[in-house]
Amino acid sequence: MSLIKKLTSKNKQDYESAASHIVSNADVEAFKELVSQDNFLFDFIKNNVAQRLEKAVNADNYLNLIKFLPYYSPSYVDFIAKTLADFSDDNLNFQMLSILESGSNEERAYCAKYFSFVKNPAASSLLKKFVYSDYEPLSLNSAEALAFQGDRDCYNDALLKLSSDDDFEILSAVKFLVAFGDKSAVPSLFNAMKHSSLSESIAAEIPYLDNIFNLLQTDTDNALYLINLLISGLGEVTSLSQVFDYQLYDVLACLADNLSFKEAVILLNATDKFNTLTENDEYLYDEDKNTKNEIFDIKKSLNSIDKNYLISLAKEELREDSSLVFTAVDFVNDEEKLLSLVYSSNQTLVLKVLSALKLMGKLNLVDKNEIVSKISDENIKTIIMAL
Repeated sequence: MSLIKKLTSKNKQDYESAASHIVSNADVEAFKELVSQDNFLFDFIKNNVAQRLEKAVNADNYLNLIKFLPYYSPSYVDFIAKTLADFSDDNLNFQMLSILESGSNEERAYCAKYFSFVKNPAASSLLKKFVYSDYEPLSLNSAEALAFQGDRDCYNDALLKLSSDDDFEILSAVKFLVAFGDKSAVPSLFNAMKHSSLSESIAAEIPYLDNIFNLLQTDTDNALYLINLLISGLGEVTSLSQVFDYQLYDVLACLADNLSFKEAVILLNATDKFNTLTENDEYLYDEDKNTKNEIFDIKKSLNSIDKNYLISLAKEELREDSSLVFTAVDFVNDEEKLLSLVYSSNQTLVLKVLSALKLMGKLNLVDKNEIVSKISDENIKTIIMAL
């Protein structure tokens, strides 16, 4: 039986001897093999492995963990960083600072995590160099470590970056702020989410700073907009397994229990999305059993809601000042309300409404030439005339 099989087995004698061997002998090849299996082991197994390895560490062998640093794993970074931190002293701190300065990105990512457990005045200046690293574990761990060190310079810079003209710079700042962990940034993140072309990507990050139920309590309108973006992005922007991270089953059930106009739009969007996810094998093909079951459970719950009632409520969001108007247009065929939007100041909305009217066979009710005369965007003009 291989060391990794012993380490992941249920037999206490096997996994204790395997863990002791790997740590005490600094078996880098065994740890490298373990990391290579990250995508194939269930989370509870990896949690057990981390605990088993941690118990094998003592004052005589803890420095052997440093030899594992070239092989980064999100499953074992907490175990390695926290265990080393338990033995921290000036010599170890100096060694970790040296690796942070000149090591590989994988080694630096572990060291950055180490300094989210150990305060050290010299760490901040090094960590600041890596907060926007292309290697995401390093950038996120550096942000977390800076928060622990109490250094807010990069936090303040990130808030300023949210006003950038570069959407990818904004997204990088969002990821930093979420990793930094200060919930006071949420209003600024919501503002960036509403104005960026990467709104779904930004929305995907925010629940990792504050959970959706808290957001619904503190800023209901923005939280509802965020939920709608999360639903739209499932399977494209975010992985389906993130339904667990976002607690989407419970979130959607909460919306159904507190049903009003915006909630109805979101539930219509969610029903359509989860029907699509379960009717196309390409979405579920690579997902594990738990994720598939959760997707089908959410679909079943959503399809138990009276769709006609949802539509009757959702039509109240067919107004220019609604944050959910674009989604409402997709699901509510209310001729009168749609016609009221064809002279909206939002030219993209005008195009969407006209497209909806065409699908309804009602485009003859509007004067396209008159509408186009009020449109300044040449691309939108061209598309409207082609409808």
